[in-house]
Amino acid sequence: MSSIPASSPAASPTVSVHGQDPASHAQVAPGEIAVGVVIGRISEYFDFFVYGIASALVFPKVFFPFAEPLQATLYSFMVFALAFVSRPLGTVLFLWIQDRWSRGTKLTAALFLLGTSTAGIAFVPGYEKVGALAIVLLILFRTSQGVALGGSWDGLPSLLALNAPKHRRGWYAMLGQLGAPAGFIVAAALFAFLYSSLSNADFYDWGWRYPFFAALAINVVALFSRLRIVVTQEYEQQMGERELEPVPVSELFRVKGRHVVIGAFAALASYAIFHVVTIFPLSWIQLYTEQNISRFLMVQVVGGFLAMGGVLASGVIADRVGRVQTLAATAVAIAVFSGFAPTLLGGGPGAQQLFVLIGFVLLGLSYGQASGAVTRNFGSRYRYTGAALTTDLAWLIGAAFAPLVALVLAAEFGLPYVGLYLLSGALATLAALVVNRRLKQREAAQG
Repeated sequence: MSSIPASSPAASPTVSVHGQDPASHAQVAPGEIAVGVVIGRISEYFDFFVYGIASALVFPKVFFPFAEPLQATLYSFMVFALAFVSRPLGTVLFLWIQDRWSRGTKLTAALFLLGTSTAGIAFVPGYEKVGALAIVLLILFRTSQGVALGGSWDGLPSLLALNAPKHRRGWYAMLGQLGAPAGFIVAAALFAFLYSSLSNADFYDWGWRYPFFAALAINVVALFSRLRIVVTQEYEQQMGERELEPVPVSELFRVKGRHVVIGAFAALASYAIFHVVTIFPLSWIQLYTEQNISRFLMVQVVGGFLAMGGVLASGVIADRVGRVQTLAATAVAIAVFSGFAPTLLGGGPGAQQLFVLIGFVLLGLSYGQASGAVTRNFGSRYRYTGAALTTDLAWLIGAAFAPLVALVLAAEFGLPYVGLYLLSGALATLAALVVNRRLKQREAAQG
């Protein structure tokens, strides 16, 4: 990618050897932006799912061996949620760093912290070696992961949405969302390989640590790939022209606070099903069934490919019927699915695998348009900070405690309550979209 000098509007135009104004080349193609978005999201989600899978399969035994299996898993899921609690704090902190220094400085620091935290988890000794210190270190590194994930926001998805052709915005909006199923596929396949290739003793002693080392390596590659894109003059110029720069959080909530809340709840159906078909089933299968874990992980890998197909399909559908309408339709589909989910989860291996596969299809269709469906409400000035915090709050409300809540409901009250949990997420999405539509109608009438 060539670097184009930015010129002041008052400066006399400089003509290139081809007779063109160099500033005309500063427009960044949506395809180039999409590359940065996809690279960043795959690396983040691989890291994300490596920890998520380990929290269901590994950490209950390694860090909470003193508790009964169910209680140990619940402890593990409590620590899992900490990253989502600390993520908004990371967003605010690193937005300040960007405002004070630069976008490149912020991204470098965030991904360095993410890599350090991930590698740190790989080196934490088990409870049987250092006692409670192991749990303290796990909590520390998990919280740091959340702070780093908040800081890794680079604004590229917003720039992509603004630069995409109007009739293809649904398609371009879903490209970054492909990182979720892609990251899960690689993480689940790696754990399946290690789980099936090693003895139980070796897997729980050192085998589970390898995916965390792989996550560190992928983060390093992603860092340089994203920096190569983000810090170029073309992108900086485009970000400035689109006003994609941090604004004070207090100002954002004062002017656009209701849109932050609406955006967070509009994605709730997607974020609720996100962990109910990825992390929660692993804990349920391990605790209450005799299914082979490696085989079940490979079923989830197949589900990941189905989710990728669903994400791609969501882009096509959204460009035909609208992104908000697509999000609403998938929320209705998830609501219907919630009625069958308990029966499938409570059935035999075939029914449980069908639950996973159908769930992944719905996840792809809904998640493909969960980001950006209502972020245009922020306008140019507030979109950069608003999109970041809306995503953070959606993860916190919809996904942070999903494995924990689902497992508690299933173990204490029965699987039908897991269906009710999914239904509540779908209803919250529909309610948020109705409020958003009425709010827009009111603003249009007043304008």
